Amino acid sequence: MSETVKAPGATLYVETKGKGPVLLLIPGGPTDAGMFTDLAGRLADRYTTVAYDPRGHSRSTLEGEPEDIPVALHADDAAAVLAAMGDAPAYVYGNSGGATIGLELVARHPEQVRTLVSHEPPLMELLPDADHWRSVFRQIDETYRSAGVFPAMGVFGSAVEEGGPKYSEQMDQAPSTPESQEMMGRMTGNFELFIAHEIQPIGSYQPDIDTLKKVPTRIVSAAGEDSAEQGARRAAIALAGRLGIDVTYLPGAHGGWGSDPQAFADSLDKVLQAD
Repeated sequence: MSETVKAPGATLYVETKGKGPVLLLIPGGPTDAGMFTDLAGRLADRYTTVAYDPRGHSRSTLEGEPEDIPVALHADDAAAVLAAMGDAPAYVYGNSGGATIGLELVARHPEQVRTLVSHEPPLMELLPDADHWRSVFRQIDETYRSAGVFPAMGVFGSAVEEGGPKYSEQMDQAPSTPESQEMMGRMTGNFELFIAHEIQPIGSYQPDIDTLKKVPTRIVSAAGEDSAEQGARRAAIALAGRLGIDVTYLPGAHGGWGSDPQAFADSLDKVLQAD
């Protein structure tokens, strides 16, 4: 079932499936709710899965001209989606930039989140080589301004894969369907907004560790078993260290639900039910 949720300056497209406690799925990068279609279907016998297109992505519209989108605004959008689903604290899973948004959601609206699984948030400011990653984000911006969005996405893609498996190889293991092909077309249409107005706020984000330590929400910092030394995996480990919690490992790499979808769904369910 699809519906829309109103947020300040945007109308958010939302998809729901199943029955049970709410599980909000927050996508990262230039993606949308379609990224989680298969995962949501595998969990719909246990949860009411809720996925949405971030503001300005795909079927979610913006009012006025695009501007830089702070992580806090994305987090408030997620809170608006949760509020539309009811008052009970929800489970939340976020991947990549969606994992970063999940952390800010918990910091700003802890009463709405029962458990957050933050799966490989790109918190590069927590890493010993943060200077390197600042340089990468500058290069992405400079490439965008001088050569356009597709070369800039190439720089971004290479940076994401640095130190581990190629993201495309992980997702290629998932069967191609008309729905997934349609999603890829929508995602391409999101590149401009992502590179011009989202990647820098996400890349420079620093979580409020002191606040996150105090909230009643259970926070799980998750890393991919196969992510090797990729930056987002190292960031998940660094986050766990800052919060004083153990790292939780999920099947696959940065996009593990695409490489072994059933194992990923079952592992995520097990993590959520451990609270």
